[in-house]
Amino acid sequence: MTANKTDNRTADKTDNKTAMTVTEQARLGKEAWNTGIPTIDQRNRVLLRTADLLLARQQELLAANQQDQEQAASEGLPLPMQDRLLLTDARINAMVKGLREVTSLPDPLGIVQKDWTLPNGLHIERVSVPLGLVGIIYEARPNVTIEASSLIFKAGNAVILRGGQAAIKSNEFLTGLFQEALREENLDPHLVQHLEDSSREGSAELMRCNDYVDVLIPRGGQGLIQRVVNESRVPVIRTGEGNCHLFVDQAADPDMALSILLNGKLQRPSVCNAIETLLVHEQIADSFLPLAAKALAGQCELRIDEAAAAILGDQYPIATETDYATEYNDYILAVKVVPDLTEAMSHILKYGTEHSETIVTEDSEAAERFLNTVDAAVVYVNASPRFTDGGEFGFGGELGISTQKLHARGPMGLEALVSYKYKVHGTGQVR
Repeated sequence: MTANKTDNRTADKTDNKTAMTVTEQARLGKEAWNTGIPTIDQRNRVLLRTADLLLARQQELLAANQQDQEQAASEGLPLPMQDRLLLTDARINAMVKGLREVTSLPDPLGIVQKDWTLPNGLHIERVSVPLGLVGIIYEARPNVTIEASSLIFKAGNAVILRGGQAAIKSNEFLTGLFQEALREENLDPHLVQHLEDSSREGSAELMRCNDYVDVLIPRGGQGLIQRVVNESRVPVIRTGEGNCHLFVDQAADPDMALSILLNGKLQRPSVCNAIETLLVHEQIADSFLPLAAKALAGQCELRIDEAAAAILGDQYPIATETDYATEYNDYILAVKVVPDLTEAMSHILKYGTEHSETIVTEDSEAAERFLNTVDAAVVYVNASPRFTDGGEFGFGGELGISTQKLHARGPMGLEALVSYKYKVHGTGQVR
């Protein structure tokens, strides 16, 4: 079924400068979705046109983002969060690349996942369908506006976005480009909306829109995610909290372990797949910890346990329970020496957030035990947890990293943005 605008009232509503309530926006989004799912060709054309508009208006977008950056700096936003907010030519080009990659992905809708015929002749098919109107609440990364919208829309859904106030001008500009592409395809622009009320009260109202919003996805820090999980009346897919660990086993290649540590901690510490705690087997601690401390010197603050202090000296603060439980999103690393793999996994079980966990080892038995025992969405052997990303996994981007077991887990691509229905064909059967 093709979803088209029925008259000019759609454009009039969008052009109206009078702010709509969150509930009104949610209602319009659900009504737009209920008019019919755009064809796969329409969806792909909208995504490609949005990519073209991003390139054509790159300087305007950078100007809008500059205003957001200046405001964030004046309000004292922490530097790692300012980095999340920043758009550059390279980051915009990555957004364009992501949009085009999503168009190349197969349509996730209408797939017969299984089918069978009952003895009474009823033929049953389980077929993939959209979720409906998907809400997403996120913080200071404007690239999420495009990444989330492209995946949600490609999967046949409508989307309502509530980005952080820090990125308001960037997010409004990006949503406007997407809506322009929708209009050019003669589709309702309410299929992709950014909340006009970006306040805390606005997000609270979105959480109460269970009459219109089918699924709500928070993407950001622990405080944001916990608030949405606790307060939402709309079903929630929990994403993002990343207290990720690196365990350097006694059988680790120290050069490999150091390379993975530096990549996982320093490349981009503000993201959810960065390493927050280093666990080191006591048999390798005397040799590895000095190497790690030297490599991180001047770049990262260490908070260490008593066993590590016996090796590195008293120049570093002693880690507390809070340090081990914290997702820093900053140049801070908690360190602990453990007697064996069992203790490392116990520490991860206690403090981890079921996001991404890594072991470096040449011991295949230890590797398999770690892979099979650690309860996390993604578990690595001899690789950086920075690969926990939909784009890196070949999904053409991601909506977030789900740290729960239902309805999705790990990097959320198109397959995580559909549900299914049962289609039953009969010949007059009655029960």
